[in-house]
Amino acid sequence: MSTATALGAALDRRETTATRLTATSLDLSHRYASDAAMISVTEELALRQAAASERRRELGHPRGPLDGVPIAWKDVFDVRGTVTTSGSAAHADDLPAVNDSYLVRKAHRRGLITLGKTNLSEFAFSGLGINTYFGTPANPFDASLVPGGSSSGSAVAVARGIVPFSIGTDTSGSVRVPAAYCGIVGFRVSAGRYGPHDFAPLSRTLDSIGAFAKTVTDVIALDRALGPGIFRHQAGIPTFVIPAGEWSEDTTPEVGADFAAVVDALRAGGAKVVIRELRSIVAAQTLTDRFGTIVGAEAYQLHHHRLDSSMPLEDATRRRLLDNARTCAGIGAVYAEMPALRDAFAEELAGATLLCPTVRHLPPAIGELRADAGRYDAANASTLRTTMVLSLLGTCGITLPAPAGAGRPPAGALLSRPCHEDDILLQHAAWSERALYKAHSL
Repeated sequence: MSTATALGAALDRRETTATRLTATSLDLSHRYASDAAMISVTEELALRQAAASERRRELGHPRGPLDGVPIAWKDVFDVRGTVTTSGSAAHADDLPAVNDSYLVRKAHRRGLITLGKTNLSEFAFSGLGINTYFGTPANPFDASLVPGGSSSGSAVAVARGIVPFSIGTDTSGSVRVPAAYCGIVGFRVSAGRYGPHDFAPLSRTLDSIGAFAKTVTDVIALDRALGPGIFRHQAGIPTFVIPAGEWSEDTTPEVGADFAAVVDALRAGGAKVVIRELRSIVAAQTLTDRFGTIVGAEAYQLHHHRLDSSMPLEDATRRRLLDNARTCAGIGAVYAEMPALRDAFAEELAGATLLCPTVRHLPPAIGELRADAGRYDAANASTLRTTMVLSLLGTCGITLPAPAGAGRPPAGALLSRPCHEDDILLQHAAWSERALYKAHSL
């Protein structure tokens, strides 16, 4: 499947139809069913929406440039007539949703076609993407590797070409991480940019929505459809700040080499790239290392009742909940410091865009993690260590695939800005994508 913007242009030129695009997506969802990207496929709804889209175009009244383009939803969003499982066996037999979530309705009003619901880590509470009940979505580079989580199915569905767009949620890194591990673009939007958060929560303080696509151009097109409708522009070549310390230095050799190639490409394109310490990031990391994370505390408050119930619960989820049983006692210090840390972060960046590796290592092997609980939990923590602290700082962020060594997944290059600076972030990401493409094609 082509990029979403190319598909929209093909629809405008009458070179294809919404029904054909939908049929292709449905065929691919069946062909890659063993990849476990999808929990449910809404075939009847999709074909009905496609037919309606065709009628609108025939009458000359499309709802926008993406009218007729397929999209899939992480299974924490309600889609009327489907069960919202949150990736858990405990909810597999719940009653179907009566209404669509707010963002699903908004996407339908723009003409996007819902193909179905995507797989995820149980309750969205893991950065690895492993799911023992619905199956672990297959990393498109190597099915033995984790796909990243928690929005694992959403990332795999786009990487496989089942849909050109998918929507996930990002609390600790749940869009940025799987996008990086699957070699696509993943955008964590500022809280509230796309409307109210009426999806199944993990942490009401830090939950946000995120989008997956294969190009930044597609992400921008989707943001124009789902966003506030008022866009700020910043002319000129970006300035990037790489945070000194563990965020840029504590990487595996492969990730370090890929990230260095990104920095070289951006500098070759004319960008100013500086490395310096950001005290706000250091302070935020020190705080969470001492007291724990808001995500862990709020997940425990939300789900601790499951520990003593007969409801199904994955072993890894149980361990994370138990590990956070004591976090609630000291987490008040993190809440108290968070607003000042966010202000300090914006002040220290001084208009620049933060640049760092999305994850500090390549995706680990599923079999090795499932054979060793300690290794599993350590890998989950290390996978989320960068994105977790940036969530605490309230950033919007977008990860781009870095040029990679042959025969392995690429590392991700993460661009981040303070909350509500999404428009400028997307502009800088588009500029960076062009610079990376130019450098890679030479």
